[in-house]
Amino acid sequence: MKRLRKNKNKNKNRKQEKDKTSNSSSIIDTAESLIGSPYSWGGTTPSGFDCSGFIQYVFNQHNKKLPRTTEDLYNQGADVSSLEVGDIVFFTTYRSGPSHAGIYLGNQQFIHAGSSTGVTIASLDGSYWSERYLGAKRF
Repeated sequence: MKRLRKNKNKNKNRKQEKDKTSNSSSIIDTAESLIGSPYSWGGTTPSGFDCSGFIQYVFNQHNKKLPRTTEDLYNQGADVSSLEVGDIVFFTTYRSGPSHAGIYLGNQQFIHAGSSTGVTIASLDGSYWSERYLGAKRF
């Protein structure tokens, strides 16, 4: 009986992992479908996003309600020690503390709504972003 329960728990854990991976994948699909959307300060729709509006919109499409501002995302997310696809990555840009954010895609890449680029993919290894990287959070 114990062995059966143990296997049942393993299967449940595998299903949760698979669901998590599937959910992360669909979140990334949604985010990538918005590449090219323009940047707009305070924007929350495909006609114009700011960085946190983009993140909130993408996660909302998957029934995940996230805070609206970069600071609230940073303060309310769970700390991350090892990046996983779908984590929110944070940067210090125009002011100290978390002032920009994106969604981690894997392989040191993230998708974000940049003020000069709109929704695009960038590398955490790029000199601009690596110097400003603050950390990551998970929801």
